[in-house]
Amino acid sequence: MSRIGKMPIEIPQGVHVTVENNQVTVKGPKGSLSREFHKDMTIKIEDSKVIIERPSDQKNHKALHGLTRSLISNMVAGVVGGYEKVLVLEGVGYRAVKQGNKLVLTIGYSHPVEIEPPKGIEFEVPAANRIIVRGIDKELVGQVAANIRAVREPEPYKGKGIRYENEVVRRKEGKTGA
Repeated sequence: MSRIGKMPIEIPQGVHVTVENNQVTVKGPKGSLSREFHKDMTIKIEDSKVIIERPSDQKNHKALHGLTRSLISNMVAGVVGGYEKVLVLEGVGYRAVKQGNKLVLTIGYSHPVEIEPPKGIEFEVPAANRIIVRGIDKELVGQVAANIRAVREPEPYKGKGIRYENEVVRRKEGKTGA
């Protein structure tokens, strides 16, 4: 049995979960999320707990069991507390500015890079070299942060670029004078 899949998901106070034909909708204080799950998984709500069951012990059903449980758990956690990713700009002259709801990056290209946030995502720039990506959908927050990082990935020689706050960039030694 899937160790993750068999654990029930507690529904906190103020959160409403509805299930219709494997379409799960979670409403909470921060917003609402909805997602369609695989038709083989059975999703039930019993006394303020979400329970996921699988039809057989086939390998793909075992994988779907844990995946479904994790995704629903992330939805519940997102509408209660939300998610955030912190990015750090490292390099001389590298900076970020928020203009309206857009993020404008000056990172060594001949032009500033403008990034428009998708629906449900907001940017915060507490300092010129820090960006905070916030939202209730964990998958979307991670994807937007990865897209920002991909604009100028950290390079291994000087360490310049955009990195996650807790990311360690492996440094390489430069050329040696012969």
